[in-house]
Amino acid sequence: MVSMPLKRNPDHGSVDYEATGVSANKAQDGLNRLTTHVTQTWRTQVGTGRVRLPLGHFANVVEVGGQGIAFCTDGVGSKSIIAQMLGKYDTIGIDCVAMNVNDLICVGATPISMVDYIAIERADPHVIEQLAVGLSRGADQAGISISGGEIAQLPGIICGEKNGCAFDLVGAAIGQVSLSNILTGSAVSDGDVIIGVGSNGVHSNGLTLAREVFFHRHSHNVGDKLAGLDVPLGEELLKPTSIYVKEALEILRTVTGVKALVHITSDGLGNLARMPASVEYVIDHLPPVPPVFDLIQSMGGVSDEEMFLVYNMGIGFCFIADKRSADTIIDIVKSHGKHAWQIGFVKAAPEKRVHVPERKLVMKSFRKRPTEQHRSLT
Repeated sequence: MVSMPLKRNPDHGSVDYEATGVSANKAQDGLNRLTTHVTQTWRTQVGTGRVRLPLGHFANVVEVGGQGIAFCTDGVGSKSIIAQMLGKYDTIGIDCVAMNVNDLICVGATPISMVDYIAIERADPHVIEQLAVGLSRGADQAGISISGGEIAQLPGIICGEKNGCAFDLVGAAIGQVSLSNILTGSAVSDGDVIIGVGSNGVHSNGLTLAREVFFHRHSHNVGDKLAGLDVPLGEELLKPTSIYVKEALEILRTVTGVKALVHITSDGLGNLARMPASVEYVIDHLPPVPPVFDLIQSMGGVSDEEMFLVYNMGIGFCFIADKRSADTIIDIVKSHGKHAWQIGFVKAAPEKRVHVPERKLVMKSFRKRPTEQHRSLT
């Protein structure tokens, strides 16, 4: 591989997610409309079948025979296109598992099993087998089974970078949690600390924006070696999403004072505002941002606001706990081979918001784009 310098095209203006055809605001409007209908199915249930949480958590919990069954669903998004571009399909199944189990643990659940759905342009046995290799590896890392799934051949719907090789990969996972131990984040309060756990790259969000910057605006190839990256560009973008299950379960089992678990996916650190407590999350000690994010921002002219609302910026998961638990949580995370830091603290506030003083950035609510007014707090 040859080392490629940064390419800057002065004719290209700044880019954001909206410009790539991904509209967070329209998605939120659609979600609000959908919510109106689906919550009508809950009716007035008591006991078995009762939905225990409002919408908006990383997973929900249904009461079954006096026990809580947590469940969620998610997929790998347009990261599947990176796999096609590289012709490498044996890791993206890890992403599918990760995106689900990392959400399950946020409500305090122990992940148990998952089913997958593969929508594919053409049923290529090699591609399907390699997807299964990744699913198996992810399941092993998470300590779950893959108990079933579905394959649909949809040549009229699924298309991608290489003719016949397009696919979408989605999972749905279940876990178990005692009804008395459901974690919602409602106990988060003034003086708590935020422990951030390192990501290993882009994970499975924001690949549409990354592809626009690298491959469309700057005409890079997946084999290009860009300054700051330790692997070629395509391999960097395909690094599988970290799975945080084993350290999270140990922390939940052994550490008192844990108030919330937060999976940092789309909406970045704005995910902290998904917790119901009306507090301010002050992020005052971010570790160095991984080079891939600096490249996306500099080459695409992407604003700080957009970067922090689209990407994890090096923090893939957060624990919110009382201050006395911080060192123990960090030590447990490190014992599982990951980096962890105290990246901030919680303080009382009249409304929920996430404040990143270093970037003069304030996110006032989950899934709401910041404005200049939102950024006025310094």
